[in-house]
Amino acid sequence: MYQLIIIGAGPAGLTAALFAQRYRINYLLIGQPTAGALNQAHLVEDYPAVKPMTGPQLIKEFQKHSAPKIKKEQVNQIRPNKQKKTFQVTTKRGRYQSQALILALGMTIRRLGITNEEKFLNKQIFYYSPSDLRLIKNKTVAVIGGGDTALTTALKLADQAKKVYLIHRRDEFRGAPLLVKRVKAKKKIEIVYSAQVSEAQGQKSLSKIALNNQQELTIDNLFIEIGGVPNVLLCQDLKLKMANNFVVTDQKQATSLPGLFAAGDMTDYPLKLIVTATSQGAMAATSAYDYLKTLN
Repeated sequence: MYQLIIIGAGPAGLTAALFAQRYRINYLLIGQPTAGALNQAHLVEDYPAVKPMTGPQLIKEFQKHSAPKIKKEQVNQIRPNKQKKTFQVTTKRGRYQSQALILALGMTIRRLGITNEEKFLNKQIFYYSPSDLRLIKNKTVAVIGGGDTALTTALKLADQAKKVYLIHRRDEFRGAPLLVKRVKAKKKIEIVYSAQVSEAQGQKSLSKIALNNQQELTIDNLFIEIGGVPNVLLCQDLKLKMANNFVVTDQKQATSLPGLFAAGDMTDYPLKLIVTATSQGAMAATSAYDYLKTLN
């Protein structure tokens, strides 16, 4: 029996493990360090006091700091026992029990699934816009999406790019009206409505994208901003309070189920950044520590 089980080995889960160590909690960390959205990040430049590095490199730095023992197993089921105030976590290799549980399962980046997407991924095709806009200076780029993130990305890229195509599959945006107004007013941004990218073209590097309306656009870079999918499959049987498929937590990262806490991108917190995931991981571990004290 563990005092705490943490599921997820991304920034939120690894930070929770670090704080569990500080609180001398008997914990178990289960997860796949290479499975999270951070591993898709070509370059991370917005994490304080850390020099720019790739997502996989930053994950390794997290692991060096907390040095947790990670059970690299796939969790199949979580069963709470409300009478005993315990949780049973089942994987293909075994069953583990704990008094408290932290879910830090993150979010899976939604991919387009177009031809040659993998070929140019993290070369000329990105799921994250660059923090250093000099990388796209005087280039022609395209952004795919219709929400706030896509609109904001298009506006940001237009500050340095020669031209920005904003491609949306519908005939109107679902983002904030103010952002839509700004995008439409930006001369460098050309909006392509009611279209989807079907193929990325090029030999050694990306040169064109083909649309399903028979149009072809010559570009240097493609930025995919169509959101992500929170990894909440394990939450279905727990009957947690949800909002738009994200787990609802309070300010202390507590869910609607006593003893169960959640942190990172799978929660309903609006800002999906590494720095917010780590702060939530620290808060979740602190709250779990306080909860465990009430059981004694």
